[in-house]
Amino acid sequence: MLEKMSDFFTTRVAGYDQHMLNNVAGCKEGYIKMAELLPKATANLLDLGCGTGLELDEIFKTHPHIKVAGIDLTEAMLDVLKKKHPDKDLTLIHTSYFDYDFGIEKYEAVISFQTLHHYSHEQKIKLYSRVYTALKPGGRYIECDYMVTEQEVEDFYFKENERIRKEQNIPDGEFYHYDTPCTIDNQLKMLRLAKFDQVDMVWRKENTTILVADKAIK
Repeated sequence: MLEKMSDFFTTRVAGYDQHMLNNVAGCKEGYIKMAELLPKATANLLDLGCGTGLELDEIFKTHPHIKVAGIDLTEAMLDVLKKKHPDKDLTLIHTSYFDYDFGIEKYEAVISFQTLHHYSHEQKIKLYSRVYTALKPGGRYIECDYMVTEQEVEDFYFKENERIRKEQNIPDGEFYHYDTPCTIDNQLKMLRLAKFDQVDMVWRKENTTILVADKAIK
C-alpha cells in the first residue's frame, strides 16, 4: 500500500539521517559535493524538500551566515532541522513547494536533494520555471537526485506508479510516496525547457546524480 508522502516520512524520521548517510549510495558524498557547488557569494538560499537538513549540515560549514528558506511537507522533519541548527538563520515553511510562492529574484541559489524523484515531467517543468524566476541573475539551481540512464527504466516506474494508484483509488494530485526516477537526459531537457541558460550533469555515484542549472546575468 502506498503511503501519503508526509506520513511516509513522519513514521521514518527517527532513522532518516542514518538511512540516507549509510544506505543510499552516493548520498553521503553528494551532500558534500552540493556544498562545494554552491556559489561562494550565496547569501540567500532556498532549499526545496529540506527535510532534516543533511545538505544544510555541509553547507553551514562553508557558509555559516547564509540565510535559508526551507520548505518541506513533513513537520516532524522540520522539527529535527530546527533542533540541529538553532543558531542559524532558518525560515522553515511547512507546505508543498508546488504551492508556495518563491517570489522573484530573491535567491542566489536554490537546491533540492533527493526529493523530486516522485513527480511527473509536467510538475517538474512548472516547478523549474518558478525556480528560474526566483533566482537572481547569475543564480544557480543545484539538484541532487535519484536518476536513471535508460528510458525503459523510467517508463517502467511511471507505469507501475499509475497502475498502483488506480488499484488503490488514489485521487490525482495527491502526494503519495513512490519512486519515479527520470533519465538524466530528460532531467536536462526539463531544465532547458524552464529557460535555464546553462545545464550540466556534474557528478554521479551509482544512481545519485547532481545537475547544475545556471541563470545568466543579462
